[in-house]
Amino acid sequence: MDSEDDMHDANDLESMDEDFYSGDTGMGSDNGDGAYDFGDNESDGSEDIISHRQQQNYIILSEVDINRHQEDDINRVSTVLSLPRVSACILLRHYNWSVSRVHDEWFADEEIVRKAVGLLEKPIEMEIAQELCCGICFENYPRDMMSSAACGHPFCGACWRGYIGTSISDGPGSLSLRCPDPSCGAAVGQDMINFLASDEDKEKYSRYLLRSYIEDNRKTKWCPAPGCDFAVEFIMGSGSYDVSCNCSYGFCWNCTEEAHRPVDCSTVAKWILKNSAESENMNWILANSKPCPKCKRPIEKNQGCMHITCTPPCKFEFCWLCLGAWSEHGERTGGFYACNRYESAKQEGAYDESERRREMAKNSLERYTHYYERWATNQSSRQKALADLQSMQTEKLEKLSDKQCQPESQLKFVTEAWSQIVECRRVLKWTYAYGYYLPEHERAKRQFFEYLQGEAESGLERLHQCAEKEIQSYFEADSPSKDFNDFRTKLAGLTSVTRNYFENLVRALETGLKDVESADNQATCSKSSSAKSIGVKIKGGKNKVAGIVYRSVGPSRSSDGGNVWSCERCTYANSKFANTCQMCQLQRT
Repeated sequence: MDSEDDMHDANDLESMDEDFYSGDTGMGSDNGDGAYDFGDNESDGSEDIISHRQQQNYIILSEVDINRHQEDDINRVSTVLSLPRVSACILLRHYNWSVSRVHDEWFADEEIVRKAVGLLEKPIEMEIAQELCCGICFENYPRDMMSSAACGHPFCGACWRGYIGTSISDGPGSLSLRCPDPSCGAAVGQDMINFLASDEDKEKYSRYLLRSYIEDNRKTKWCPAPGCDFAVEFIMGSGSYDVSCNCSYGFCWNCTEEAHRPVDCSTVAKWILKNSAESENMNWILANSKPCPKCKRPIEKNQGCMHITCTPPCKFEFCWLCLGAWSEHGERTGGFYACNRYESAKQEGAYDESERRREMAKNSLERYTHYYERWATNQSSRQKALADLQSMQTEKLEKLSDKQCQPESQLKFVTEAWSQIVECRRVLKWTYAYGYYLPEHERAKRQFFEYLQGEAESGLERLHQCAEKEIQSYFEADSPSKDFNDFRTKLAGLTSVTRNYFENLVRALETGLKDVESADNQATCSKSSSAKSIGVKIKGGKNKVAGIVYRSVGPSRSSDGGNVWSCERCTYANSKFANTCQMCQLQRT
């Protein structure tokens, strides 16, 4: 029964290979007139981009923006609670810059809050006298050379500068500075820092205060890209955690790793740990070496002979196959290239466990290598595409504008295509981590995932080929090309199609391909229901799984009786009466 089900799975996948994909976003035509409708693509996808930006659930903050937000919060608390600006700043700093929490705690019990943060209700003046004794150096100084916090404890200027400077040198803990008197908890605010500290210490304190607003606030984080000074304010509970900073770096708000949809944060953590851990080294050692029978050090066999000599100081000579002492071997045991002892012991099952472990380690290593190599390849392709995008924006777009006599504003479809390539490479890269952790026993889900992944690679390669290779002729042209507008339509169309497919692919994988039946359920399916064995509904020439729609574009499978034909180059569905592809102008064969 299992073999029949496997055959049904294979047949279904083969039948789907004849289909192509479209996003379930209104682009496709459901009346059978064609697999795609590119009529609105003359706008170069600008409406899609605007729609995407409107759904953005975060705000990128520059240093100026951070200072403005911080000042607004301080002024709001100062106004509502009728407190000086310095006191409002101390309160916000204590409650992690949450205005609502400051209000709640203050109105619940003002006295407890004041005591917790070190704000005295009635400031105490220093003792009125000609001379006062400093509480640190115990020297007498004139009263006008002494300073105190709201508690009135007098200290000389030199001691204050030393106390403040030491605290600031110790780090951001200086933002919670208290009176130097051990028995006093009065807060030392920014006004005293600005009055008493050196210029260098004042600058450090201001930087600490600014960073505190981002790092202590649960709604904001710094962009993790090296050298980036932008911060991000995130709207909690608003769906996707993906953030794209103004520095062009994309990251996940939740774990601050590189943006990794459709893979969840826990899977990313496991994958990164696996890539950096020693576990794969141990797997390699286990799969490709054997321990010396005497000293137990792992040895890799790099010659053809079975006679192995361990390195000094061990120097033990043994047989690679049976791990027995070489002194007991010779022609009677099979010579240098075989071991009769090993063969007979293997038949008796003596080496079953060790061989099984070695085979498992080898299979595990090969499987990991398969996924890691493709993950790394897409990462390097993405870096190259990112460099090409920057080159296009800074140099090549101007050249193309001159060659084709068109303003750069009309050439945005090129940079949009490259931006889409960069994003798709990122998604495709993480699908390999997704595939690595996909359970082996869910055969149907794995088969369908690999099909979707293959289609994604195919579509992305078409877009990449068009944006990288086909555009070159327009850079090298001596005069404006007559077919440049046709190229614009084709590239914009491929960009839109690829964007829709990858967005739907991400949604499908994030839901765990829930529409695909488990392998256990497939065993109970009959041949008549084999079309459902991987959760694909086949009806009216349209297959849909988790928002991904597969429409038949071949004449033999279209629901309108063969009114369209699929272009071999760009897969655009054309009317049967057209002899040339409306998308790429390829002649019908």
